[in-house]
Amino acid sequence: MLTVKIKNIEFKSPIMVASGTFGYGDEVKNLVDISQIGCIITKSVTLNPREGNPPPRIHETSSGMLNSIGLANVGVDDFCNNKLPYLNNMGTKFIINIAGSTFDEYVKVLDKIEKSNGQHVGYEINISCPNVKEGGMEFGVNSNATYKLTSKLRSITEKLLIMKLSPNVTNIEKIALAAEKGGADAVSAVNTFVGMAIDYKTGKMLLNTKFGGLSGPAIKPMAIAKIHKIYNTVKIPIIGMGGISKFEDIVEFVRAGANLVQIGTLNYKEPSIACRLYNELEQFLLENKINDINKLVGVCGK
Repeated sequence: MLTVKIKNIEFKSPIMVASGTFGYGDEVKNLVDISQIGCIITKSVTLNPREGNPPPRIHETSSGMLNSIGLANVGVDDFCNNKLPYLNNMGTKFIINIAGSTFDEYVKVLDKIEKSNGQHVGYEINISCPNVKEGGMEFGVNSNATYKLTSKLRSITEKLLIMKLSPNVTNIEKIALAAEKGGADAVSAVNTFVGMAIDYKTGKMLLNTKFGGLSGPAIKPMAIAKIHKIYNTVKIPIIGMGGISKFEDIVEFVRAGANLVQIGTLNYKEPSIACRLYNELEQFLLENKINDINKLVGVCGK
């Protein structure tokens, strides 16, 4: 069995697609069987439209990708008017990722979406983006700020509330605990690690913003370590991410403590990877006589 629950919401697959790597779900409708994906996390939605950072803002590395997109998106009003109608009829569950530069922006965006006719099952709150000059990360590195923001957002929605955590902190489990105490239903971890790339011939920075977020297979061991630390600290579900490229990675994340996972960077290379990994994961469970993937959560040791 590959069904997984967060609170009272059941997901038919533990495999989600990560925010920012799958658009709003409509861009790949002719390439992917959306119904096989456990959940789609939308691109981040902010209060006002954002063009994002100027190019170059993506750089492929030997084992992943650096990005400095800067939360480019259509803004909450356009999202509610033009994206939600499609998402409502997409054929699988979806969660709306929200980002902000200030406390009030997060609140206003969530409140506007709450008043829309969205069929989304919850929100993923991006407090962990290293690619913008302001906001976001302030909440992701400060446990008190995380608690206050989570508590406020909890008071205005009954839908799933998931806080997306940054790995670029001294103690990620402390931030996770603050989110749990603030009323989060789950945490997703981890977002990208801060990275940089330089043209060795010219000395030129390869991203316009100098620094960007590193994702892809290179970060998997570090992400798994963060997941295990969080698992040993909080009781709420964990959605793990960071360099997943094969079904074995999913099993490793689950054994470290993740209840569900998100596929990110590899969506660019293979848009239907979530469907393929679902089939491979199902085959793994059958071959090893495991009737429920939930039985593997946290099962690891010496």
